Amino acid sequence: MLKNTDIHIRDPFVLPITAERRYYLYGTTGPQTWTSSASGIDYYTSPDLRGWEGPFPAFRPPTGFGLTATSGRPKCTSTGGAITCLPASRLKASAGGTQILAADGPRGPFLPVSDGPVTPRDWECLDGTLFVDARNQPWMVFCHEWVQVGDGEICAVRLSDDLVSAIEPPRLLFRASETPWAEAFESKGRKGYVTDGPSLRRLASGALIMLWSSFGVGGYTIGVARSASGAIQGPWHQAPEPLYAGDGGHCMVFRTFEARLLLAFHRPNQSPHERPHFVPLRETGSSVEIVK
Repeated sequence: MLKNTDIHIRDPFVLPITAERRYYLYGTTGPQTWTSSASGIDYYTSPDLRGWEGPFPAFRPPTGFGLTATSGRPKCTSTGGAITCLPASRLKASAGGTQILAADGPRGPFLPVSDGPVTPRDWECLDGTLFVDARNQPWMVFCHEWVQVGDGEICAVRLSDDLVSAIEPPRLLFRASETPWAEAFESKGRKGYVTDGPSLRRLASGALIMLWSSFGVGGYTIGVARSASGAIQGPWHQAPEPLYAGDGGHCMVFRTFEARLLLAFHRPNQSPHERPHFVPLRETGSSVEIVK
């Protein structure tokens, strides 16, 4: 079996399947991380988050799919007995977007639900994650890329009940520079503020928080925002201090089969050294904190 230190992965997402007592790990894997020729999505599986089997194919684009690449960054959620997966993808002669896939189980095969990305076709978008509000209305929360807008944005778009399409224009929730710990990032002659990997969680208190990533003094960093209204529309207020600032990020939160709350993220951020990390969390009423 593979250890965590053997798995080269970015953007790890863990889906616990209670009926199997197994964890499924999805993400952007291996040498395809920064290429334009990513071939699909793989997964690993483990009974204990320490020893893993895989990788196994979960999705391979069918003929005529219309994408030049499906690069991973998947967020997978159990919805109505099916598994819904939202990976980043790129249409031919188009900007990057987020596609919606579904499968009958965590092993796939995942198949397209939406007709291409549900993000705007002329926007550079990634890191879509599914959120269902108090009225049972599905939304996708995603990043509008800093490479296009300069100051990276977190946006939300309402989806049809069958997840086939967006039914409203996207709403801006906040920009990266609104948090006091974020620092400008420079790459390939471009400079701006990055938004990555939004992950939403409803706390036991009823508070709605969002974990997301950008760059700070310690490198890749995880921050927390809280919705003042408790709804996806916000307004969203940024915690003044990051949750984690040790050059790791693109996180999500899950509970183990023993009811422990864990934060999953990749660290460090430099390729090819990225590995999955799992650290304990606790809720504080209005946020979360890492257990030392």
